[in-house]
Amino acid sequence: MIDFEEELKKFHPCLEIGDTEDAIKNHDLSDMVDIIVGVVKESAKDE
Repeated sequence: MIDFEEELKKFHPCLEIGDTEDAIKNHDLSDMVDIIVGVVKESAKDE
């Protein structure tokens, strides 16, 4: 049987997760609205 209390005492968070979180927050990612606005601007420019 697994002793969850003992397993929780052994737990140490992975440092890479914090680094990944910071990289995602600091990276300028386009969302769907940005993509749609870009497509609309491109199609308006072509007309």
